[in-house]
Amino acid sequence: MSPILGSSNSAAHHSGRPPAAIELTPEGVLAASLPGKNELPVYAFEHLRPGVLVPGISELNMSSPEAVSLAIRNALASVSPRSRFVTVIIPDTAVRVFVLDFDSLPARASEAIPVLRFRLRKMVPFEVEHAGLSYQILSQSKTEARVLVAVLPSNILEEYETVVRAAGYEPGSVMPSALAALATLESSDPLLAACLSRVAITTSITRGDDLLLYRTLDLPDDPEQRLLEVQRSVAVAAAYYEDKVSVLPKELYFAGNGTASEFEHWFGPSELRIIDLAPRPSTGVATSLSNMGTAALTGALAGAI
Repeated sequence: MSPILGSSNSAAHHSGRPPAAIELTPEGVLAASLPGKNELPVYAFEHLRPGVLVPGISELNMSSPEAVSLAIRNALASVSPRSRFVTVIIPDTAVRVFVLDFDSLPARASEAIPVLRFRLRKMVPFEVEHAGLSYQILSQSKTEARVLVAVLPSNILEEYETVVRAAGYEPGSVMPSALAALATLESSDPLLAACLSRVAITTSITRGDDLLLYRTLDLPDDPEQRLLEVQRSVAVAAAYYEDKVSVLPKELYFAGNGTASEFEHWFGPSELRIIDLAPRPSTGVATSLSNMGTAALTGALAGAI
């Protein structure tokens, strides 16, 4: 469940993603690459000054694209990718993701995409005709089609692609952070996950290749209000899980800065057992990663060739 966004606006999926990935965050640029087949990834991180990258959909995200390109170049140089093509992971708040239900959807992407754009016109606060858009069919029958759709303003997509090219690399695919992180999950059982960044939380419920819930919420700067919003968001997702699955969730898979145990300490008492969506790498770390999480990079590389 990882729609690929790109300047072609095509829903066509590549046979496999590039063997290198970067994640662009307000804190900096995380990079990872696979030195070879069946080898463990190498990781690196380059800081960005506060305010250089402020993700969103209402205006351009970067006050200094040159600084972002330099951070990309330095981070990737530390992991020595074997290809110029990289998967680009962007903040969740720069993308809008929906699970849409249709009676049917055309089999050809060239016919399906106009249908999706028409449906999205009243759902997003930006022009969708030329927006970056990709989709993935989650389930389909003769009477119903459930479709995962990711869409973002064309100028925002172009902004992220441009800084990658200015660094000397080519975006092989562009993915939202939480969807990339969910690609690490392989269980067919229903799973509750929370992907936390400095500016937003995305809660989701997966069941195999299906997505029962995907909800991104912007978070306030005030620490107390931020905690309350995170607690409320997890509680809403847990209630939705109970409604859909008919049992209470017992586990919450966490992705974000820090570890699951650190998140649990900050989050407070809960009946949920909190588990890392992807463990922090213990090998192959070329630079200090600070407290940055690597779940999105792990998911992006899961389908690498």
